[in-house]
Formats: sequence, structure tokens, C-alpha cells
Amino acid sequence: MTARVTVEDVERVAELANVELTADETKAMLHDLNAILDYVATLNELDTSGVVPLAQVSELEGAGGESSLRQDAVVPSLDRKAVMPEAPESDQVFFKVPKVIER
Repeated sequence: MTARVTVEDVERVAELANVELTADETKAMLHDLNAILDYVATLNELDTSGVVPLAQVSELEGAGGESSLRQDAVVPSLDRKAVMPEAPESDQVFFKVPKVIER
């Protein structure tokens, strides 16, 4: 038996995400989340004992001759003295941004 998402679960996640859902949206979300859990349960039934685990699903090495990933190198960050005067509001150490979380 697959764990089921309840209406209360959907409402709690919506509350945490600060999203208002209508009754129809809650019902649709409940259906979609339970469908996802059912699908994962189906996948868990597959025998994967002979399958090698993947760290990455695409072959990046050698694609197009060279790797498409940049080198992992330390580079200097922006100079604080140069960028702080450009900020709309700062305390010269950090940028000040408007409050976005109401509660």
C-alpha cells in the first residue's frame, strides 16, 4: 500500500509555500501528488539489481570534442568597494532588500 497524501497535507504545503489554492486546485493537487506516489511505488517494484548506478544521466565528457563544463577554478569575486555604491540601498557591507516574507 502506497502512502497517501491527504487534503490536510496539501493545505499544509500550500501554507508553507504561501500559496492560496482554491478547492478545485486542492483536489487536483491531491490527485496529482497521489498519482506521483503511485508511479514511484510501481517503479520501486522493478528489479534493478543488475543496473549500474548513475552519477549523471548525460555523457558530458568528450561531447563536441571538449567537456561543456567550465574548469573548477577559484576566481576573484566582485570588489565590495566598487559594487556597494551602485546598490539602491546598502549598509556598505550587505545589500538591503525589501522584505518578501510577510509572516
